[in-house]
Amino acid sequence: MLDILFEDEHLIIIDKPAGLLVHRTRQAFGEDENALIQLRDQIGSWVAPVHRLDRATSGTLLFAKNEEVLPLLKAQFSDRKVEKTYLCIARGIPSEKENFIDHPLTSERSGKLQEAQTKYKVLTESEIPFNSTGRYPTSRYSLLEVGLLTGRTHQIRRHLAHVRHYIIGDKKHGDNKQNIFFEKQFGLNNLLLHAWKISINHPITGEKIMVSCPVPVHFRTIMQELGWKPNEILETPD
Repeated sequence: MLDILFEDEHLIIIDKPAGLLVHRTRQAFGEDENALIQLRDQIGSWVAPVHRLDRATSGTLLFAKNEEVLPLLKAQFSDRKVEKTYLCIARGIPSEKENFIDHPLTSERSGKLQEAQTKYKVLTESEIPFNSTGRYPTSRYSLLEVGLLTGRTHQIRRHLAHVRHYIIGDKKHGDNKQNIFFEKQFGLNNLLLHAWKISINHPITGEKIMVSCPVPVHFRTIMQELGWKPNEILETPD
């Protein structure tokens, strides 16, 4: 059963587990398990996703519950009125604790360059006494709070790869040596990217709705392995 973070008669926000598709795709043809079908069956109502999350990404996912509000909600994303905040664990420690990445990305559909802007802030960092790459006696990692100013495919993953702070567990844009190390050392088989918070204006009332989503167990476990205290850093309950 999917965890519901917010619901009224017009919209619903869920906690999408890592590994679950948002809806059926050509790449996953024949797979019946996806968030759209699960949520529809769970609440017994028509729903439609307003935006997407990568299959490997966990966290806040917004659905419309009727056709009237769907275009209104989508317009907020098009007009960049929605605030989405992500958490990720990345290789290395950025030299600047807050930074802005303004780097165009090639569209995976059209092949054209599209503007892409991402901001991030270092929440905490650590250095552990393990040689993860074969080059240095220790390894350093950062917990980043990331905000999207645009919404391109795999934008956070591609932008952090661009600045060489690869997200741990990213098998497409990440650092394979790091991924192998975390799998062998900590048993990690997930992408450490989580859609932590979302803020939207209610399409009917105009009321500001702000929802946060607890970090999943696999993410919390790695935080603890790196010497971080999730409750203190994220101010979320167990």
